[in-house]
Amino acid sequence: MSGLTPRCGKLSLAEKFARLRSRLKQPEWRRYGWLLLAGKAMGVAIVLLFITVASGLFFTVVHAADAEIKAADVVNPINTVWTLLAAFLVFGMQVGFTMLEAGFCRSRETVNVLMECIVDTCLCGILFYAFGFAFMFSHGNGFIGYHWFFLQGIPATYETSGVAFLAFWLFQFAFADTCSTITSGAMIGRTGFVGDLLYSVAVSGFIYPIVGHWAWGPDGFLALMGGDGHFLPALGTSFHDFAGSTVVHTIGGFIALAGSIVLGPRLGRKFKRDGGGPMLPHDLTIAACGGLLLWFGWYGFNPGSTLSAMDFEGIGRVATNTTLAACAAGLTAMAYAYSTSKKWDVSFTVNGFLAGLVAITCPCYWVSPTGAILLGGVAGVVVVAGVELLEWLRIDDPIGAVPVHGICGIWGTVSLGLFACGKYGATGPTAPDNSAPLAGLFYGGGWRLLAAQAVGSLIITSATFAVALAVMYLVNATGTLRVSEEGELYGLDLHEHGINAYPEYLISSFGSSVSAAAPRPDPAPVADRRLAGSRNAALDEAVS
Repeated sequence: MSGLTPRCGKLSLAEKFARLRSRLKQPEWRRYGWLLLAGKAMGVAIVLLFITVASGLFFTVVHAADAEIKAADVVNPINTVWTLLAAFLVFGMQVGFTMLEAGFCRSRETVNVLMECIVDTCLCGILFYAFGFAFMFSHGNGFIGYHWFFLQGIPATYETSGVAFLAFWLFQFAFADTCSTITSGAMIGRTGFVGDLLYSVAVSGFIYPIVGHWAWGPDGFLALMGGDGHFLPALGTSFHDFAGSTVVHTIGGFIALAGSIVLGPRLGRKFKRDGGGPMLPHDLTIAACGGLLLWFGWYGFNPGSTLSAMDFEGIGRVATNTTLAACAAGLTAMAYAYSTSKKWDVSFTVNGFLAGLVAITCPCYWVSPTGAILLGGVAGVVVVAGVELLEWLRIDDPIGAVPVHGICGIWGTVSLGLFACGKYGATGPTAPDNSAPLAGLFYGGGWRLLAAQAVGSLIITSATFAVALAVMYLVNATGTLRVSEEGELYGLDLHEHGINAYPEYLISSFGSSVSAAAPRPDPAPVADRRLAGSRNAALDEAVS
């Protein structure tokens, strides 16, 4: 293959053609030439294919001649897949909520927590399909939507998002399920299962979607607030809640507060001002892992609320702000709790970073990373103070749902009026629109945005709490909201569901577990010992 060795020096054009003719006579060079030609043809084909796919995904043109095709009927596959992935992450938060509540409760009511979380999810899905979604996200008036019941007559996409309609439905169902689960957390240990089903119908089917329509509906009066001809035009700006500090968390938190007030504290619960203290959780390992799973799911909750993978900078900024707010809140909650108890409290630390996640959920799109750290740090202090406030008010909230979701939801909503950095406007299906950025008080925006946030938060919080109180008193009047004294002393797991979460162990009155396989001097039947142990535990807690 002497032809493979290049000659030194520069060749003339005639010499190059002569060399080509010589090489084409050699089999090795002919094979090399065909291989080179095939490779270049393949490369050109790949480039053309990429151009075709990219133009179809991102630059689809609807010609005027195709009058029957509307822009809202064109599904953007990238944004749809992004929204579905976010929906899966948000739904995965149910695992975190279940673990968190199960860990913070007492062992004898663990099965009850598991059952409530699972059934609430199933119930919410059916209710949101039938009419919840229609109330919340369809067109109607400023207070309620009234189209798309049972998902009938739906378009190809939701509004102008480009997201396939049912993908958007799934995403919002996961949000609705979150609100319902928040509610049950503050009511564990003494709520009857039938009562839980009754108030869950009200929460998932009516309270959350109708109140949520005001802020997130296409024609909600808070969503349009500040515009000419709409609610409070003098404000000049609408209420903003990017991913749900108010719509999901404050609503859930204040329904939980109403339930806790109507139920009253668990038997044996003695508050600090009366010489007692909180009942201890039975498994902080499960609770802490559940909290971290919630943190992971929040990456669907907040970045997914863009509904657009094309807002590249926006989703990165939202994810970063979410992380930093949680980190700051976890540290400040830990430090503040230590200053009061001189102990490094893991339960306060877990609820601390959850409080930061709740607080950043509203302003996550419009604040800078520095702003996220600052508002998250405040949330860590607020949640510890909120727990102490409920303790002083003698309100029994076993997992801290009211301080974490209710109180810190308010803080996060109002914080937008302080920390919006004046650079970002609105997300969009193909790119962000920063032509009208939001600026808070600390960034030269004045009081206007802060006032709009305060008005929106006050309206939703007060309306939710008032309606939830009425619902809880109504359910309580049926005799199903709270279990009997005997059932609570016996333990909800055995009383309501007929099984313990840990059947291999007997829980003694001192809270220690004894293996069922170990020899026992007491010849009494196992069921009798379980009953006696549960009652002794309740009596010990009442005395302590």
